[in-house]
Amino acid sequence: MIDELHVSDVALIHDATICPSSGLTVLTGETGTGKTALLSAIKLLVGERADASAVREGADGLQIEARVYLDPEDSEGVVVRRRVEAAGRGRVQIDGHMASVKELASTIGATIDLCGQHEHQRLLDPASHVALLDAWAAAEVGPAHEAYAQALSEARAAAKELARITEMGRAAGERLDEAAFVLRRIDEVGPSQEEFEELESSLPRAEHAESLLRAVGSARHELSGDGGAADAMNDAISWLRDASSYDSALDLLAERLESSLIDIEDVASELRDYRDQVELDPEELDRMQSRMASFQGLMRTYGPRMEDVLRRRNEAAELVAAAQDGGERERKARRAVEAAEARLAKAASALDAARKKAAPQLTKLVSQQMARLQMGSAELTFSMERLPRNQWTTSGPSRIELLYRPAAGLTARPLRRIASGGEVSRVMLACKVVLGEADATQTLVFDEVDAGVGGATALALAQVLADLAQTHQVIVVTHLAQVAVMAERHYLVSKSSGELPETSLTEIAGDDRVAEIARMLSGDTSQASLAHAREMLAAAR
Repeated sequence: MIDELHVSDVALIHDATICPSSGLTVLTGETGTGKTALLSAIKLLVGERADASAVREGADGLQIEARVYLDPEDSEGVVVRRRVEAAGRGRVQIDGHMASVKELASTIGATIDLCGQHEHQRLLDPASHVALLDAWAAAEVGPAHEAYAQALSEARAAAKELARITEMGRAAGERLDEAAFVLRRIDEVGPSQEEFEELESSLPRAEHAESLLRAVGSARHELSGDGGAADAMNDAISWLRDASSYDSALDLLAERLESSLIDIEDVASELRDYRDQVELDPEELDRMQSRMASFQGLMRTYGPRMEDVLRRRNEAAELVAAAQDGGERERKARRAVEAAEARLAKAASALDAARKKAAPQLTKLVSQQMARLQMGSAELTFSMERLPRNQWTTSGPSRIELLYRPAAGLTARPLRRIASGGEVSRVMLACKVVLGEADATQTLVFDEVDAGVGGATALALAQVLADLAQTHQVIVVTHLAQVAVMAERHYLVSKSSGELPETSLTEIAGDDRVAEIARMLSGDTSQASLAHAREMLAAAR
């Protein structure tokens, strides 16, 4: 949800700020005042391609700043800043950190939907229709879709394993001798990762045992032998204790020396234990060195790491086994593929059944909303076509598309081929109302949704937008007074005259709003128009 939007030097806008309500916000004004400039700013906010031609004449660049709440539980929101220079270069920041336009589109763009007649509309993309259905019927379709996706993943994994085993069997004849040699050579040594790591740790100690014993013995003698550090410290402690009767501060120094003496005695004890663990065993040393030499030989040939040696051994063993099992591994892999495909077919049928059950309910509700929008007997239906197995995707096994029937008795055809821009806008509006809170999009921005609309249709459109604003933040650029009076927040878009015109956005209320509604109704602010405007505002409240 857009909490605040600040626009600088976009088209005719020099500096403007709007704070849309969480419900319905409208922008009105005379034709040509620059309402589309604000829509251009919102396009940049959601990550659409930047165009330097949108920079206000004479400015060195445009800038969009906004605070956006990404979900209903978000209490702090994110701050977005996008700048486009007149030279064409751009920068994006999200919460003060540099970001890409792609990141902007995936975060902010995912929460805001631009619903203008001439915009790229998800509703016209058949790929979006199944998502619309799944979102509305999530409780019924969700588990079936999850089971299908899991079965598809397992079937793909089984097919991949079969291909691997088949290829391995095909190459077995050519590589069998080499694999048998590799397996025999590695198994003659019999390496393991654990033994190698143990040798790496213990061999240096065994090879330098005499040096270690000499160092440990000398260090222990210097600490605890006759005349060593322990004897010297005991003498020092005794001298300090005797003198402490004249100055108690020496007691504290004696205590510190006693603490150090304890540490020295502990180290001397640990050195004794370490000495007892070091063994001088020439035979064991020869064995360890021989094993390490064997391991290093394998790693030079099949390495460089022991993990590589062991992997090569497993590959060779698998190849030898494949050549000796008479094709049993391949038959087993084929049976696994057949079982996975059977489970997938069952899951696919369950998913199609869940969608087929939910689709008529959804289209009926959408068609009812279309009737509210004075679309007569026009209605939506769904088509479902089972695809060949090699065309199944994670979204499902069937092609699902919205079909539009303009009137009873006419053939339903794909919405993208038959509906006009105004019809598409109203169908989208009907879909959004039915989806309600199931729609992941939080903010809907409508432009020209009221094009060519008047009379009873205008009133119906206003009521539907008000309903939609119960579950979404709705921002509408409108020419209809019927829509404008339903808004929680109303911005007037005006343009100054002069050599370089400037578009401004002003929140209006009270008498100013009454005057704007009157202008929208009749083009003037006569007493009759003002009275009518007050009556409509009172009825809307």
